Parts: sequence; structure tokens; C-alpha cells
Amino acid sequence: MTNAMTYNGYSARVEYDDEDGIFFGRLAGISDGVGFHADNVEDLRIAFREAVDDYIETCNKLGKQPEKPYSGKVMFRIDPEVHARAAKAAELAGKSLNEWAGEVLAKAAG
Repeated sequence: MTNAMTYNGYSARVEYDDEDGIFFGRLAGISDGVGFHADNVEDLRIAFREAVDDYIETCNKLGKQPEKPYSGKVMFRIDPEVHARAAKAAELAGKSLNEWAGEVLAKAAG
């Protein structure tokens, strides 16, 4: 079972609010706050797609480029000793550091 939805390159995590009896979500990976909700799964799928389409349309009307979630480029600083150990582990696995780190991150992120 998953609690994520994907459409047109955008994803959202879905949650349930028992007090209000609704499912709700928010687009992940963008700074603009784009949310949606519904009281059943089928309507939630529709609301999610409409939220994505509306976001793109609104950005276009405002002359703003819609944010795209994650380019695939990751830049971060780590301890030099960790960097050295990671580079060695990648070399021993016969991979580039980028390939190795991508696999390790994918595994850790599930």
C-alpha cells in the first residue's frame, strides 16, 4: 500500500483526517503551497490532477515558470573522511561515486 500519488511529473503524499472525514494532500518537492482534498479516493484522484493542472495554468497566466520537482542534481557537504570512505566503497563496487551514492540514497529512501 502506498500513500503517494503521481501525475504529470508531480507527486503528493496523501493523508486521512478522521475528524473531518477527508483525504488530503499537498504537492511534494515544490515551494509553492498546492493542496487538494476529497472525501473519497476517486474524487481525491480527480482533485489531485486538477490541482496539478491548475497550478501549471495559474503559473502560465502569471508568467511564472512552474516549479518542477527535483532535477536529479544533489549538492551537499559531508565530512571529508566520509567522502573518502564513500569514494573507496564506490571504487570497490566498480561504480562512480555518483552511481554508488544514487543507489545508496535510493535504498535508504525506500
